[in-house]
Amino acid sequence: MFKDSVCFDDVLLEPQKSDISSRAEIDLTTSLGSHKFRLPIIASPMDTVTEANMALSMFEHGALGVIHRYNTSREQCDIIREVAATLEETSSSSISNISAAIGTSSDFETRARFLYECGVRIFCIDVAHGHHTLVERSIKTLKDIFGTTATIMAGNVATAHGFEDLSLWGADSIRVGIGGGSICSTRIQTGHGVPTLQSILDCRDAGDADLIADGGIKTAGDIVKCLAAGADMVMLGSMLAGTEETPGEVFQSNDNKRYKVYRGMASPEAQLAWRGQARSLEGISTTVPFKGPVSEVISFLEKNIKSGLSYTGARNLKEFRTRARFIKQTSSGLSESRTHILNR
Repeated sequence: MFKDSVCFDDVLLEPQKSDISSRAEIDLTTSLGSHKFRLPIIASPMDTVTEANMALSMFEHGALGVIHRYNTSREQCDIIREVAATLEETSSSSISNISAAIGTSSDFETRARFLYECGVRIFCIDVAHGHHTLVERSIKTLKDIFGTTATIMAGNVATAHGFEDLSLWGADSIRVGIGGGSICSTRIQTGHGVPTLQSILDCRDAGDADLIADGGIKTAGDIVKCLAAGADMVMLGSMLAGTEETPGEVFQSNDNKRYKVYRGMASPEAQLAWRGQARSLEGISTTVPFKGPVSEVISFLEKNIKSGLSYTGARNLKEFRTRARFIKQTSSGLSESRTHILNR
């Protein structure tokens, strides 16, 4: 009846012989459909993570930012136009990588057409439970309208069956992970979910679509484990939250430290702000310390991801997936893995 599963903290990657002398030798290039990226990182379509400033910073670093959908189609298009105009001025090749989220409600087709006219070429069908007939309808509708001129990202799913179905329905890339987000309470409130790393391992051979690991990623090491397990890219929310480029004001608390708001899109606060009522209680709203420019976060992650590949002796992601070897660790091993001098 029960199936064993593994979380990020349950495993480590076994170091292997390497002849890599510098991180500069390592290429993290990846793709979603026909779209190429220098870094396998996507900024999540949340209203406290990705609007114009975050998307532009992601483009600058060769990554991707998905503009959130928690506004009117006109407001979303205004953000898209700001991104597109800026990219045109810099003669950036990233203009074909402009991405925005849409839902599956009755007006999704109208919004999609509007966004396409504004420059969107990567559509993210952004729902909590992606293995659903409404998602099937949405994928097929978008494919009928735009054909191969648009790339469809869909999800989220947690199982091989879900990944296979979305791939068959026409999704070019699929977000994998349910209930693992730092501000998500789906597993507690509904009893449903699968550890994200286990979902990646289950889904990696289940279809032809590219795999995006989404949820539960806390460290650069977790990103490395996602890529080793089979992910083409990772989607980040909390790791980018609180940076200068995220929407929202920086405020100072009684402890004289600076903070920004970070909230799940299924939190009551987000739902009330977006649609005037809370239909579910599967997330929370909180504050996170202000982190400064997101470029510092991205630079840190890039260095550590490359270090991760070097420990396996891999110069690119394809080679890394082939060579990577997981081992399980006990709770004592996890304690030893962490910096533990302060616990003495």
